[in-house]
Amino acid sequence: MALVGNPNTGKSTLFNALTGARQRVGNWPGKTVEVARGSWRTGEGTGAPVDLVDLPGTYSLVPRSPDEALTRDLLVERDAGGRPQVVVVTLDAANLARNLYLLAQVKDTGIPLVVALTMTDTAAARGIEVDPGALSEAVEAPVVPVLPRERKGLHALAAAVREAVSEPRPCAPADLGPAVEDAVRGLADRIDAEEPHLAASRPARWTAISLLSGDGPPGAPAGLREAAAARARLLVSGPASAPGSPHAAAARPDVPYEDMEIALAEGRYLWAHRVHAAAVRCPARSRATWTDRVDRVLTSRWAGLPLFLGVMWAVFQATTTFAKPLQDGLQDFFGGPVTSLAVSLVGDPDQGGWLSGLVVDGLISGVGQLLSFVPLMAIMYVLLALLEDSGYFARAAFVADRLMRVLGLPGQAFLPLIVGFGCNVPALSASRVLSNRQHRLLLGMVIPFVTCSARLTVYVLLAGVFFGSSAGTVVFLMYVLSVVLVIVMGLALRRVLFRDSAREPLILELPPYRMPTLRGVALQTWQKLAGFLRTATGIVVLTVTAVWLLSSVPAGTGKGGFGGVSVAQSLFGAVARFIAPVFSWAGFGEWHASAALVTGFVAKEAVVSTMTQSYQTQGAATGPQAGELGPQLRATFEQASGGHTLAAVLAFMVFLLAYTPCMTTIAAQRTEIGGKLTAVSTVLQLAVAWALAVLVFQVGSLIA
Repeated sequence: MALVGNPNTGKSTLFNALTGARQRVGNWPGKTVEVARGSWRTGEGTGAPVDLVDLPGTYSLVPRSPDEALTRDLLVERDAGGRPQVVVVTLDAANLARNLYLLAQVKDTGIPLVVALTMTDTAAARGIEVDPGALSEAVEAPVVPVLPRERKGLHALAAAVREAVSEPRPCAPADLGPAVEDAVRGLADRIDAEEPHLAASRPARWTAISLLSGDGPPGAPAGLREAAAARARLLVSGPASAPGSPHAAAARPDVPYEDMEIALAEGRYLWAHRVHAAAVRCPARSRATWTDRVDRVLTSRWAGLPLFLGVMWAVFQATTTFAKPLQDGLQDFFGGPVTSLAVSLVGDPDQGGWLSGLVVDGLISGVGQLLSFVPLMAIMYVLLALLEDSGYFARAAFVADRLMRVLGLPGQAFLPLIVGFGCNVPALSASRVLSNRQHRLLLGMVIPFVTCSARLTVYVLLAGVFFGSSAGTVVFLMYVLSVVLVIVMGLALRRVLFRDSAREPLILELPPYRMPTLRGVALQTWQKLAGFLRTATGIVVLTVTAVWLLSSVPAGTGKGGFGGVSVAQSLFGAVARFIAPVFSWAGFGEWHASAALVTGFVAKEAVVSTMTQSYQTQGAATGPQAGELGPQLRATFEQASGGHTLAAVLAFMVFLLAYTPCMTTIAAQRTEIGGKLTAVSTVLQLAVAWALAVLVFQVGSLIA
């Protein structure tokens, strides 16, 4: 089953309510478009669940972006066996007229459909009355009012879908008017009778409409295309262009098909108008809602951006403040009871033994330090989910539109950038919402400069150790610097590589403000936190193991055997010492710091675990223990910077912000913008990161 609808009609909220935690996100098979899929238990009791696909929001089945193309392909381009059994179309009761155009196109596919009427509470608040029965009669399909945030109407929707599956009936097409319908039906009947291969691969009505518009499938025979062109000319130019007419020679044989597209669009809009008139009663004068009143402030020309920055500062300040006691408790837990239990089971690593060294000094030390950041991530995800669920993030895109125009990008580009603050990988996927290819390429090159949540763990660690009560402000400033980098690099890239990118206006539908629900916030938080935990238990475990192995191998003869060498004299230490001089001008040319940055190429989460490992696996009984990472970091940066500790720490954080993202992000970037631009982007980030780190340290060491 497919869930289809305009953006901001409550489609994804409905999907979350129907599937709960039984959902997954990934690329559609054969497409580089990310969709959410989940199991929906429509039956009562032990009924088998159906596979529900949340297709990208779209205003039309004539695609302008890869995301919209997927919706069209799934509903139209596949043979009958590959299309959904039922399509659930979400219609916003408060904006029904605008939503009906897409419904008219979906009806042309012939797939059985059920309408989920959302936002009925918002419509009522605006004095808009929608009669579900009259709407059902007008669109000739079941209509079920739903409030997914309150879990109302879900059982009725499931019952309507079960009935549509048990008694499948092709949905009746939207009536486009006598003249257009005559041309469409005549051509569709000919396709059914004479071109069975076309009728099997595509809905005959959709193929007929495409041919009339001058498009159509590649396999359409020339005779069918000529017949469609003749019907289109007859519709647009009148009887004078009909074959055999005495005025045919005077008729233009090259009638622009855009005129036929306008005729089809007008037919759909007239149908939408008739449906709206039959089912909706609106107040004589529209009333201003509290959403309108709040938006006068939050989206104002002068106050909008400062307010947004203030909100984000409050998020990071609250995150670092509330998470610290929880982090300290988890660090004590892993350094105390967990370590003691591991020592009792596998032995003391100070007494020798590779297994105890791997478990205690490697896995518990490295992964445990990383897992202590789970409260921090959870708090941040909860706060961001509250902002997203309330509808505020859509305003952020509106407020940032003027800022994005400086880069030659539309305001919609701000939404993938916001996603990038969580993770760069889905942000790169989200760049497909832009219809212009040049815009997608430019956005794909600047997204890695957006500081992701994996980097946040390192910021919080270093800010907490070196800046105390100002840690939240320092972390916030790193995010501000990230935005500045995106703007500066975007300007530079646009002038060098994307000079011909066209400017596009911002077309954005702002959802009404809503009170976030506990279930919705919890579900969003868990989905993002689960991704962080998968990283911690997956690639970070492998990285920690690899670091421990390299730390156990001596760098030369006469330095001890496997597992009996200090990290400084191991193969891992030798590689780190070789790289360290590169960062001497930046104030952290010390092997502990460079070792952490090396594993950061694999995953930024591994930076923290590598720092912990490089200090704790010293191979001596007097080596540092858990909980002493702060003093060790202070000693390292003070020694490497010649006493300019804070300048060196800031330089390290800036380098971490700007340098090459994790390998997963690089792979996603290659998929989106190609290998050549990805290579250019990688080299550019390394150069920019090094130059900025040197600049920060050199200026900082002169000031302080």
